[in-house]
Amino acid sequence: MLRSYLRQKEMLTQTAAMHIQHMQKALQQMNLLLHNVVSDITGVTGRKIIKAVMAGERDPQVLALHRDPRGGHSVETIAQSRVGNYRDEHLFALTQAVELYEIYQCKIADCAAAIVQQLGTQPAVTPDGPPEAEKPIPARNRVRGGVDIREQIFKMTGVDLFAVPGLGADLVLILGGEVGFDLSAWRTVKHFTSWLGLCPGTKISGGKALDKKTKRNPNRAAQAFRMAAVTQARSQTALGAFYRRIKARSGAMQVPTLSGSPPPTKSPEFSMPY
Repeated sequence: MLRSYLRQKEMLTQTAAMHIQHMQKALQQMNLLLHNVVSDITGVTGRKIIKAVMAGERDPQVLALHRDPRGGHSVETIAQSRVGNYRDEHLFALTQAVELYEIYQCKIADCAAAIVQQLGTQPAVTPDGPPEAEKPIPARNRVRGGVDIREQIFKMTGVDLFAVPGLGADLVLILGGEVGFDLSAWRTVKHFTSWLGLCPGTKISGGKALDKKTKRNPNRAAQAFRMAAVTQARSQTALGAFYRRIKARSGAMQVPTLSGSPPPTKSPEFSMPY
C-alpha cells in the first residue's frame, strides 16, 4: 500500500512539473522574464507576481513590490523583467496552467496525508523516540504531512535510518515502499546490493575482468540510493569521501529520475559501501 501511494504521488508530482513548464512558456511568450530574477516561479515571489498578473496588474514597479524581502534581487532589477506583452491567449494559457498546478498540489497533499495515515497503521517495535542526532536535522528533511517521519520510522523499525548521510524523509519512504523494512529476504548485504544492481559487473575470464559495468536495472530503490549518494558529493563524511574517490576514478554520474528509466552505467565501480 505504501508503494502504491508513493508512486501515485510521484506521478502527480511529475504532472505538476509539466504545468510549471506551461507556466514558464506562457510567461516567456508574454516576454515576462520571471525566471531571470526568481529561481523558482512557484516560490513566494513568483506566485505573488503571477497572481497579480492574472488579476490584471500591468505596472512593472507594482509587480516588483511583490518580491520576498529575502530574495537576492532588488525591486528595480525585478521591474526590468516585468515589461511584457500581455496578450489574451497567453494570459489564458497562464491562467489554466496555474489552476491545474494548484489542483495537482492539492492532490499531492492528499497523497502525503494518505502516506502518513498508512505509516500510522504499522505496528511499532519500540515506544521510544529516535536518539538525539549528532547534527540538527531540518524539518524539511524529516517532516511530511505534519508528521515527523524520522520518529515514525524509528518506532516501526527500531533503527534511525536518518543517521545515514544522504537519507531524508522522501528517500527513506521510497526505500520502505519499494523494498520494505524487513530485509530478511536477502541473506547478506552483498546479496541485497546485487539485487539492487549497484555492485560492479562480474564478467571475468582467465582471471581478467572483462566488464565491470553495473547492470541496467530500473529498480527505484537503487535509484534512490544513487540520489542519496550524489547528495554527499561535497559532504565531509566517510560516504562523501568515498563518493569523491569513485568520481575521480570513474567519472561523475547523472542522477536518474524515478520515472522508470534505466540508471546510468558510466561509473562501473560505483557501489554503496556498508
